[in-house]
Amino acid sequence: MVFLAACTFQTKHRGYVFPSDVESVVANIKTTSQLTQEIGSPQVKTIYGDEVWIYYGVDENYRGPIPLKYDNKTVLLAWVDGNKVTDIRILHDADLPDVMISEDETPIPAAIELNALQELFNNIGRFSPAGLGQ
Repeated sequence: MVFLAACTFQTKHRGYVFPSDVESVVANIKTTSQLTQEIGSPQVKTIYGDEVWIYYGVDENYRGPIPLKYDNKTVLLAWVDGNKVTDIRILHDADLPDVMISEDETPIPAAIELNALQELFNNIGRFSPAGLGQ
């Protein structure tokens, strides 16, 4: 019974849900108001260089004990000049590079490394008992 429960399949969508015909939807967009009406507000706007509005959507697939997999990745980039949209590019899975995330940790300068026992004794007296209003 536990084995069957671990084999469930679940897909969660993260970010924007683009229409299946996103290329034809954005083909005639010329203004930012049209873009926000058709796609919505951007997740990110660049602050350096050209103003680019960025939209991102991806499906997360959970298949029991199998590692999490991301597919149907879509990135929409819209170059904006004032109220005009000067260029739109749509990138899909094949257009996006695979980025390997390092398992190493970034060292923090002047960080104090404590073991579990030191952490325990370091926290004594830091917390007040519940209900004392302090």
